[in-house]
Amino acid sequence: MSLLKNKKYLIGGGGIVLLFVLWFMLGSESTEAPAIYTTPEQGVFEVNVTTTGELQAKNSTSIRGPEGIREFRIWNVPIQRLIPEGTVVEKGDFVAELDRSEISSNLQDAQLELEEVESQFESAQLDSMLNLSQARDNLINLEYAVEEAEIAVEQSKYESPAVQRQVQIDYERAQRELKQARKNYKTQVRQAEVNLREIQTDLMKERREVQRIQEVMEKFTIYAPENGMVIYKRNRDGSKVTEGSSISAWDPVVAELPDFSVMNSVTYVNEVDIQNIRSGQTVDVGLDAMPEKELTGRVTSVANIGEQRPNSDSKVFQVIVEVNESDTTLRPAMTTSNTINVNKLKNVLHVPLETIHTVDSLNFVFKREGLNVSMQEVILGLMNDNDVVIKEGVSPSDQLYLSTPSDTAGIAKHYLPEEVKQQYREDTLQTDPMDGPAVPEAEEKQPIGEDREQPGMEGVATENTDS
Repeated sequence: MSLLKNKKYLIGGGGIVLLFVLWFMLGSESTEAPAIYTTPEQGVFEVNVTTTGELQAKNSTSIRGPEGIREFRIWNVPIQRLIPEGTVVEKGDFVAELDRSEISSNLQDAQLELEEVESQFESAQLDSMLNLSQARDNLINLEYAVEEAEIAVEQSKYESPAVQRQVQIDYERAQRELKQARKNYKTQVRQAEVNLREIQTDLMKERREVQRIQEVMEKFTIYAPENGMVIYKRNRDGSKVTEGSSISAWDPVVAELPDFSVMNSVTYVNEVDIQNIRSGQTVDVGLDAMPEKELTGRVTSVANIGEQRPNSDSKVFQVIVEVNESDTTLRPAMTTSNTINVNKLKNVLHVPLETIHTVDSLNFVFKREGLNVSMQEVILGLMNDNDVVIKEGVSPSDQLYLSTPSDTAGIAKHYLPEEVKQQYREDTLQTDPMDGPAVPEAEEKQPIGEDREQPGMEGVATENTDS
């Protein structure tokens, strides 16, 4: 009995050893990986562009520094103090303090010039008073001289004619000198008035300059224009304007008070995908901080000119997505994930991109036909990151290779009829490939040659190839 049992064990062990030897001799030498197949899927096909964005308020009130500092040749002003970002303020609350050192220097220069002009004006007044006083004294003396000459004329009646003539000449000369002195006095008065008016104009100009600088200096202390939450302004390179930063004289914005009722997600799309983005496209918006919250939006703006962003090797284009929902939890600078719905088709065949192979500018798939393999020409439609729509060439029941078969020698190529390809070429010229048909049309549209038993198989040219 034990002998029979030992014999059974020996036979079983020998069988196992024999199988191991056969696997070692045959199976272990084969390096061919097993073929992986897939079948076309029929249903909804979506083309999406996924990007990361940042929330910003669509509308906001700017908290601005002083305007007009360029008048004083000041181009940038450092921020000395700035309240923390996110602070809720009321109208009139302190927000920021700017560095006054440069404008204080301008004020000192203006005050010195004002003092100089004031001295000139005072000196001109004194000179005018002195000159006009002398002129008035001279007029009085001339009036006395005329009066003396008149008396001399009256007393010369009993003198000889020659003496009378000489006295008369002196009298007339005194009258002329008085008349000329009075005329000169009027001219001196007008001249003094003009001179004082010119200096007074310069004086008023310097006073206005000092007053203007002082008014601007008062605005170096910045207050909130209305109620809201303070959000730091962002520069074009994405950096924030913070304490120690400088604001430009052309755009003296220190911070902003956003309106949270309408939010935008500002994102950037690479130069390849931007060709598929259009205003009005719907967007699925997610929040990294709150994954459970699902929002929607639409594209409202697509930049026409690309820009080089930090940490980016290629040009990107700014795209603004307006969020449809109003949510009190939304805050500026929150990171968003944006899925832009470029196109959506229903009831179409689509296959993985790995099944598509290009030979001489024609697209093929490797199709399994029983134990054989064939290459079937196909016409492609819309494409996304993983799949591509097949307009013609395969059916839902076909088995397609996900990779190139190990042995392609002698594989037959099946080409689509030329009239079928020509029809699709004409359709492509008439339609924007990214616009695509409307969803109802996509449901009703049947591929050309739908009545054939297997699209792309019956009535197609067949060729055997060793490639």
